[in-house]
Amino acid sequence: MQISDLPYPDPGVPDARSGPRFLLWLGRGQLGGQLKSLCWGMLHFGGVAGLPYAVGLGVDAVVDRDGNRLVLVGALLVLVGIAIALGDTMLHRTAVTNWITAAARVQQLLARKTAELGSALTRRVAAGEVVAVSTGDVEKIGWFVEAVSRFLAAVFSVVLVCVGLLFYAPELGVVVAVGVPVVALASLPLLPRATKRADVQREKAGKATELASDTVAGLRVLRGIGGEELFLGRYREASQEVRKASVHSARMWALISALQVLLPGALMITVVWYGATLALDGRIAVGELVAAFSAVATLLYPLRHFEEIAMAYSFSRPSAKRAARVLSLTRTGGTRTPDAADTVEPPAPGGDLYDPLTGLLAPAGRFTAVVCGDPDLAGRLAERLGGHAPDEDEDKEAGAEAAPSVLLGGVALDELALDAARRLVLVQDKDPVLLSGTLRELFDVPASGAVDPEAALDAAQCADVLDAVLQSAPEGVEDAMDARITERGRSLSGGQRQRLALARSLVTDPEVLVLDEPTSAVDSHTEARIADGVARLREGRTTVVLASSPLLLDRADRVVLVDGGTVAAVGTHHELLQREPRYRAVVTRETDEEQRLSGLGLTELEEALTEIEESA
Repeated sequence: MQISDLPYPDPGVPDARSGPRFLLWLGRGQLGGQLKSLCWGMLHFGGVAGLPYAVGLGVDAVVDRDGNRLVLVGALLVLVGIAIALGDTMLHRTAVTNWITAAARVQQLLARKTAELGSALTRRVAAGEVVAVSTGDVEKIGWFVEAVSRFLAAVFSVVLVCVGLLFYAPELGVVVAVGVPVVALASLPLLPRATKRADVQREKAGKATELASDTVAGLRVLRGIGGEELFLGRYREASQEVRKASVHSARMWALISALQVLLPGALMITVVWYGATLALDGRIAVGELVAAFSAVATLLYPLRHFEEIAMAYSFSRPSAKRAARVLSLTRTGGTRTPDAADTVEPPAPGGDLYDPLTGLLAPAGRFTAVVCGDPDLAGRLAERLGGHAPDEDEDKEAGAEAAPSVLLGGVALDELALDAARRLVLVQDKDPVLLSGTLRELFDVPASGAVDPEAALDAAQCADVLDAVLQSAPEGVEDAMDARITERGRSLSGGQRQRLALARSLVTDPEVLVLDEPTSAVDSHTEARIADGVARLREGRTTVVLASSPLLLDRADRVVLVDGGTVAAVGTHHELLQREPRYRAVVTRETDEEQRLSGLGLTELEEALTEIEESA
């Protein structure tokens, strides 16, 4: 895989059982690139390893006054220089390619998982952690993948130097062959402590990132309640904790780096002192002494890669662990095998939507409104209707088994392929996201083609939104559809964002459209017109709206009250108002005392009012 070939046509199915397994899976997927990098690394480090022997031969040729041999040594040095330069250039090229392609693969996997889980992802994993995984952690994973081939090439050069010295200068070669493993492995006992400190630093950094993400997302609300300074103070404390942990971790890595300088220096002094003694005794030639000294000095370069691979693994292991945790999540809560969806045929058009857990039935082609007293329950129900699994932690806390899947036309949504499930059922949650770009790009979504953007914008009452966007557009933009909106639609009000998101959902024209409080941020007059527009545009299509607004409920063909997690009553809006106190309490916001009084007769009501006056 070359950088020009990115993105991957298929990034594959990762082994997300643990961080090390994930790293191993990445390595296996890049064997070709790693082998190329290793070959160029061996050429580069082989030239580095051969340089001391060429220098030693040159010194011997000068001592012996052998001109022909000196010319041959010069030619050998030229070849060694070419090998070092070419190998280094191509090693850097292939290693960086491995880094970028590995990081791109991980980012594609994370993007695919995000699309698969949707809003359920941030209910299982903190938003800050997702940001940390998709940015900093991806870079660290790529760093380790890149460093592997350089490390293996460095090991090759170290072995080559040691073996070469054993043959070229056996007495000095034994000292070097014994000393180099000691130097290379001396920092090994310190790695667990360094890794632990690095894990602590990463954990604190992740929490700080999560806090920063949450603070920025809620900055407008924080300013409104005067809590901005409080949260900024918390972030300052968290950042200081990260700084202290980083310094604590850096001290250990500084100690490891110091050992990587001190011990090779001690080995060099030993070789020079012992070699000089042997040379004075006439047991080795001057060229052999120079070659041994140069070889030990050269070893400082490949030995640095031993420290790099240790550092890269220590930093990438927790990053890979976090990435594996995100990638191991499934939209079905782990109840479906990966290949099960490939064998299930999508249901025939026109099927009812049924939730076995709550007993909710949304007949095909009808406008069904669902009323829940608990907003959190409404959000979870909307996710279930879209085929998203509940939070696994919530299931464990409740001590319950995995909930049965929602059925569409008798077929479980969990058993359908993801693209088929998304095509059939679309869920718009309470806080829909608008990506930056033009309005034309906003509506460039997979759709049936039966609903054009103009009709959807009209149904969602977006005329004033188009005018506002066009007025704020740069000169030369004459069509509102060509005007740009900022990231998450921050330049728009909450009601404007909500209506644009509703129009986008209407354009897709899915078989089943689930809307969770689609008009909570608009005024009642606009809400009434939106209710009429949605009912008109979705006529003959299954629509489920979770809301408590009488204006929406009055337009629904069927209203379902969900109380305590199950269906408690079914009827029209007016029917439920007359006969169901729990429904009336949610829709009209009646208190318990008001409910009691509304159920009394005229005489009983007069007596109750008299009692209230006397008690007052």
